[in-house]
Amino acid sequence: MSGCDTQEVRVVADGRGPTLQQLGEFPMIDRLVMGRRQPTGVTVGPGDDAAVVGAPDGRVVITTDMLVEGRHFLLNWSAPRDVGRKAIAQNAADVESMGARPTAFVVGFGAPPDTAVAQVQELSDGMWQEAGGLGAGIVGGDLVSSPQWVVSVTALGDLAGRQPVLRSGARAGSVIAVAGELGRSAAGFLVWHNEIDGFDEVRQRHLVPRPPYGQGAIAAEAGAQAMTDVSDGLLADLGHVAEASGVAMNLIGDALRPDVEAVAAAADATGADPWSLVLSGGEDHALVGCFPAAVPPGWRVIGTVSDGAAGVSVDGRTWNGPAGWQSFD
Repeated sequence: MSGCDTQEVRVVADGRGPTLQQLGEFPMIDRLVMGRRQPTGVTVGPGDDAAVVGAPDGRVVITTDMLVEGRHFLLNWSAPRDVGRKAIAQNAADVESMGARPTAFVVGFGAPPDTAVAQVQELSDGMWQEAGGLGAGIVGGDLVSSPQWVVSVTALGDLAGRQPVLRSGARAGSVIAVAGELGRSAAGFLVWHNEIDGFDEVRQRHLVPRPPYGQGAIAAEAGAQAMTDVSDGLLADLGHVAEASGVAMNLIGDALRPDVEAVAAAADATGADPWSLVLSGGEDHALVGCFPAAVPPGWRVIGTVSDGAAGVSVDGRTWNGPAGWQSFD
């Protein structure tokens, strides 16, 4: 077979196609950026030593987050496209929680040399799918060898003249509201982990979160005092807001009941407490914020803010269950 060595024949024959080691770093990067269209705010995209992105507001919101194989995702659960979408979504949610709109992403990716090129292409396609839906682009990054997959994303965002919504702005007398849904990712994790069939909705929600895109800016326009996304768990993330603001927060159980009912069947099948999934389960990337008065469309009130020791209670009582995700547990 002229033009092919025996190794190339083997990897093509097993259905995986060429690997990163066989193709090489720069040809792989060329494949990943070929045919991609950047949004209008990107002056210089991939191909130079750095990108150039417009900042019409004069300020840029910046955040970064990582996904590590075996810790944050498993490739026997997630397709590479799912991993790509999740990596973009979780960073976009952080930008949204500041009251900004995501505009651009920079991606660092590490993988073993024998990783199939087709898998990396699928990962990139997932990223572009999620970013494109936001009107944003992937403007650059890096590709390196690593013992396992590591996806590091830096996101940029535009405040469009608004002040950033910080964790420290909540005040007594305000209401707590959420945009998005709670407990779905945690329920999906348990279904996957226990190898239980069915529950397709929560299974997919664990693989690819659905942040309420656009609601961050809407909340900021409506006068949100403080905001965060639910990445580590509702109690844990609101706890950061309570601590930063120096206020007490009380969640209303009845207001959370629709979420509890939505995950109840999956909780029952896995022997879990549905309240724990809603209060402590992370990675839904819903937005939770504090408002001085009425909340905008797309948000629902789930609690109140008062003077007192910083912390979060549920129906006036301390929650004795798990508090949420800990990175080094």
